[in-house]
Amino acid sequence: MLRASALGFGWLATTSLFADDGRTVASVPLPKISRPPGASSVIFLFMAGGPSHVDTYDPKPELTRLDGQETPESIRRNFQASAMQGNGTRKLMASPFRFRRYGESGLPASSLVEHTARYIDELCIIRSLQHDTVIHVPGEYVMTTGTIDGDRPSLGTWISYGLGSENRNLPSFVVLGGGPRPTFAQGFLPSEFQGTSIRKAEDGIPNLSMPPGLTLEQRRGQLGLINRLNGRHLEQLGDTDTEMEARIRSYELAFRMQIAAPEAFDLSKETDSTQRQYGIDQPKTQDVGAQCLLARRLVERGVRFIQLRVEGWDSHNDLAGGHSAAAGKSDKPIAALIGDLKQRGLFDSTLLVWGGEFGRTPGVEKTGGRDHSPGGFTMWLGGGGIRGGQTIGRTDEVGYTAVDRVVSPADFHATILHSLGINQHDLYFEHRGRREIATFNGGQILQDAFS
Repeated sequence: MLRASALGFGWLATTSLFADDGRTVASVPLPKISRPPGASSVIFLFMAGGPSHVDTYDPKPELTRLDGQETPESIRRNFQASAMQGNGTRKLMASPFRFRRYGESGLPASSLVEHTARYIDELCIIRSLQHDTVIHVPGEYVMTTGTIDGDRPSLGTWISYGLGSENRNLPSFVVLGGGPRPTFAQGFLPSEFQGTSIRKAEDGIPNLSMPPGLTLEQRRGQLGLINRLNGRHLEQLGDTDTEMEARIRSYELAFRMQIAAPEAFDLSKETDSTQRQYGIDQPKTQDVGAQCLLARRLVERGVRFIQLRVEGWDSHNDLAGGHSAAAGKSDKPIAALIGDLKQRGLFDSTLLVWGGEFGRTPGVEKTGGRDHSPGGFTMWLGGGGIRGGQTIGRTDEVGYTAVDRVVSPADFHATILHSLGINQHDLYFEHRGRREIATFNGGQILQDAFS
């Protein structure tokens, strides 16, 4: 029957997609929804390189007072046995940026993020993230997959696996700006759930254009032949090869994307005022502005998880110059994204996540820079049922390490899943005899982050 059908096994798989309830695959375990979700999609604004918490959202008056002095012993003993121990011998450096209070909540933020800070009443600022690697790539793995090895599914992959896409003509997980592959890879999950990587917004999805002279009908016929051959091969494998099943579905998705994606990625359909709002008319903000605007367009079209990468935060030398450049290209577009989502009624259903792989030390390094600091750093959440205008957790007097409400990556990921209505323990995958979950061994949800 499969060999005789018009498109073989692949077409049967595709028609079943159209028949199900909106999730991606009917043949894998799906999560139970533990609460009405506040968010239906996530935009993870990943600040690669490590933005300094003490220069953005975690001001330290004591750091200003102790500028140029050694770290007091009363503070050093908080992290004496940690990876931060050696940094305690460095002289402290006051922030070169001006802090002020914003909004009705009066929460402080620096001039680096003055555009985003206009929406500070919508943000829950978590000041006590902590993990134990000072190296960039393992740090990125920790904050996107939960472990330093990079061999587990990324958070976006888990969410794609659990909830799928609301638009079957677009991927459920899109990555803008690239990054190390494990930060958006599938790990041990079926490969169809990995992120679709797009380097620049204007480039669209790679290799999607129809070859010259090829019609949709001809392409449909090619796909039918490929799926018939794949279906026969899958029969020989015993219908248990998830990679082959994923490949069959990927051909079908690619065909549908050839029709739907060009419209979604066409930023010229946006008004001039919208493009100016995102900074697309300015060279400094053009790239990140286009990515943020595309993220909004993808959310509108039902894409579940967008991971957007902004590089340039690794300021070992000249913190003032390096961080000014990184914030200069991202702060205005991120603020525009928040405002645009609010204006279109999408903010409450979209969870925004901001932060990097770690923070930076209060001690000076080299010529006016700061070193890596995983001992205590800041990330924020907004939209998606989050109660804004508040902070959670605290670092010590100068910002070396978290000393109150320490939040692990697993806690952070559990909180993101909770925003989507997913119980972390109900979203699982059987792998090598273990029921694997997104938070590995579980995380503590930050209940007070929610309204």
